[in-house]
Amino acid sequence: MQASRTASRRIASRVAAAAAVAGAAVLTLSAPAFAHVTVQPEGSAAKGGYAVVDFKVPNERDDASTTKLEVSLPTDHPIASVMPEPIPGWTVKVTKSKLDKPLTMHGEKIDEAVSMVTWTADGKGVQPGYFQKFPLSVGALPEDADQLVFKAIQTYSDKEVVRWIEVQRKGQDEPQNPAPVLELTASTDGHHGSAAAKDASDKTEDTAAADSGSDDGSDTTARVLGVVGIVVGLAGVGYGVVAGRRRTTV
Repeated sequence: MQASRTASRRIASRVAAAAAVAGAAVLTLSAPAFAHVTVQPEGSAAKGGYAVVDFKVPNERDDASTTKLEVSLPTDHPIASVMPEPIPGWTVKVTKSKLDKPLTMHGEKIDEAVSMVTWTADGKGVQPGYFQKFPLSVGALPEDADQLVFKAIQTYSDKEVVRWIEVQRKGQDEPQNPAPVLELTASTDGHHGSAAAKDASDKTEDTAAADSGSDDGSDTTARVLGVVGIVVGLAGVGYGVVAGRRRTTV
């Protein structure tokens, strides 16, 4: 009996040790995924439209800060309009390059486009244990692509450089330093135009709806008051008739 208990304890101990090793392996394999430089739209990034996208940069070092980020825009699908959002503590530089094939935007031909955006920290940058978002307003997004690849270079305060430039290949494992990828959604009529224009349109529609609702409310109130007036009038007439009959009887 004692031997059976000892054997059971040994098996349980081995299972626990194996589980601990497996858990550590999972954490080790998944840790780099949290440290990737990624890009995500604020809302959606529709083909042919405009979007605000955020480059999320986590600091994966314990003894150094991220002090510089360089993002290269795709050359196979150049973007004519690129505007960075000011970030306190950072200086931004927008670099343009000549296009091999000019673009047509709003009826005008454009022979150059933004090829790189560089953010440089004025102070401590992204310190250990933190992340920073670097927003860009971009458009018009291509209509003949399902995604855009942005290659990024992250520089630390100790001069270490991490190149997030490896492109994910279909059917292969994720590379060690994958490049940020922006997934594009299907184009619709509502996505052609700036977000500001869409907001203005939405506000106009809301105002019109509010005015319409106000008018409907006024009409309804007037109708109700009219019906109440008629009912009160009829009640008064009925009361007068009854009172007259009583007087005649008396």
